[in-house]
Amino acid sequence: MMQITETVKQLLIINVIFFLGAQFVPAMDGYLALYYFENPSFQYWQPLTHMFMHGGWMHLFFNMFALYSFGSTLEQFWGSKKFLFFYISCGLGAAILHSGVNYYLVHDGVNTLVANGFQKDEIFAVLNQGRGMYSPAWAQFLSPSALENMIMSYNVPAVGASGAIYGLLVAFAFMFPNAELALMFIPVPIKAKYFVPGILVMDLYMGLNGGSIFGGSTGIAHFAHIGGAVVGFLMMWYWKKNQFEQNRWDH
Repeated sequence: MMQITETVKQLLIINVIFFLGAQFVPAMDGYLALYYFENPSFQYWQPLTHMFMHGGWMHLFFNMFALYSFGSTLEQFWGSKKFLFFYISCGLGAAILHSGVNYYLVHDGVNTLVANGFQKDEIFAVLNQGRGMYSPAWAQFLSPSALENMIMSYNVPAVGASGAIYGLLVAFAFMFPNAELALMFIPVPIKAKYFVPGILVMDLYMGLNGGSIFGGSTGIAHFAHIGGAVVGFLMMWYWKKNQFEQNRWDH
C-alpha cells in the first residue's frame, strides 16, 4: 500500500472534520457550500470552503480515496507546497466554471421571462425565497428543463472536492501516461492516458443526463469537474512548457 504523504493526510483530516461537523451543525452548509454568486447566501469564502464539504458518506469516500491514490504520488514528486497550490487552484477553477454555467442558466431563464412581460426584480424576489420557490406562471414561457435549471442553479449550492480531484487525475495522466488504472466497476486495467480522458467524457455525458462519476450529484455539477480538469491541464501544460524552456541547451 502506498504511504500517505503529509499534505494529503492533512487534507483528508480536514475533509473528514468538515463532514462530521456538518452532521452536528447543519448550518455549516449554508455558510461553507458554494452558492450562486447573485444569491444572498453567497459568501466570498465559499469558492474555497465548498471543496471541503461533502453531500454524503459515499461522496466523501470516493473523493478521499482518489485524493489518497493520486495525491500521494503527485506530492512525492512535487513537494507539499506545489501540490497544495495545484490542488487548491483546480478546486477554484471548478468553482469558477460551475458558477459561470449557473449564470448562463439563471439568466437564460430570467431573460426569457423578462421578454414575456415579467419584472426582473420580481423574478429574483421569488427566487430569493428559497429552494424550489417559483411562480407557476413562469411555466407558460419556460420549458420544464429550463425552469428547473434556473431554479436549481440559483438556489442549490455545490459541495465537494471533485473539481480538485479531477485536476489530480489530469496531472497523474500527464506524468504517468502509461500507468495502468482501473475503476471498481471496470476491473480491466487501462493506461492513464486513455483512462482519464475516458472518465472525463463519461462524467460529462452522465452529468448531462443526471448523474456523475465522482461526486455523486445530479444536475450541472459535472461542469465543476470539467473546470477542475481544465485548470489542471492548463497548469500541467504550462509547467511542462516552462521546464522545456529552462532546460534548452542554447539558454
